[in-house]
Amino acid sequence: MIFEELDLPGLFRVVPEPHADERGFFARTQCESEFAERGLVGRFTQSSVSFNHRRGTVRGMHFSRMPQAETKLVRCTAGAIHDAVIDLRPGSPTYLRTASVALSAANRHALYIPAGLAHGFQTLTDDAEILYMIDRPFVATAADGVRWDDPAFALAWPEPVTVIAARDLAFPDWAGR
Repeated sequence: MIFEELDLPGLFRVVPEPHADERGFFARTQCESEFAERGLVGRFTQSSVSFNHRRGTVRGMHFSRMPQAETKLVRCTAGAIHDAVIDLRPGSPTYLRTASVALSAANRHALYIPAGLAHGFQTLTDDAEILYMIDRPFVATAADGVRWDDPAFALAWPEPVTVIAARDLAFPDWAGR
């Protein structure tokens, strides 16, 4: 696997290195020891899938408050998404900055998202499916979020928004916290 550090400390694109033959290819997508060599969480205790019918669907921007903040490894297994994160770690040199990547079934990349970052995505295709590997069980009372269109972050979504949950629309602006 190739680990490409992105614009926020601890945020990595993880690119598989396929070994091909006449059958197709085989590639490692997660290895606890390879993650640990880079000081990253490599053990994931929960996996979840998000399936989205319509192109333009937005989910986010979600995070869990400390001490239940989650580290995630996110991969698009069908279709394509625009994946976005916001650094909400007080004291981080990139506090309140954003980053985004394209994840798709075709590129097979994953995004390693350390605890303390808000996460969301927009589907770029119909029938997009996203696999989440998470380092700890979900704690509903710690779940939180900021609005997907909060002017404090100026996230650039590539498509018109077609579907968004009432919960995501109701998150407060960051400035109001």
